[in-house]
Amino acid sequence: MFIIGNLFIALGHIANFVISIYIFIIFVRVIISWVNPDPYNTIVQLLYTLTEPVLRPFRNIVPLGPIDVSPIFVFLLLYFLRSFVVSSLIQLGYRMGGSGVF
Repeated sequence: MFIIGNLFIALGHIANFVISIYIFIIFVRVIISWVNPDPYNTIVQLLYTLTEPVLRPFRNIVPLGPIDVSPIFVFLLLYFLRSFVVSSLIQLGYRMGGSGVF
């Protein structure tokens, strides 16, 4: 049973890492949007490609005119996922006998 516990602990740590990277990517996109970037720049295109599928639904739900608050809602969702899903995976892994030692 400890193998499955270790699996859940590892999945929790990987999910935490992925969420942290995505928070950073969205933060960079917000900062870049303030300076009117070149839309043909490959880094800007990559940032938009990675973040637009997640930000677009929030823009449709909460339209506030010229102010784009969708990153705030995505940050809240990602922090919720980190607090709830990641913590639950790691605690479940420890309860199943995982040690979490690398």
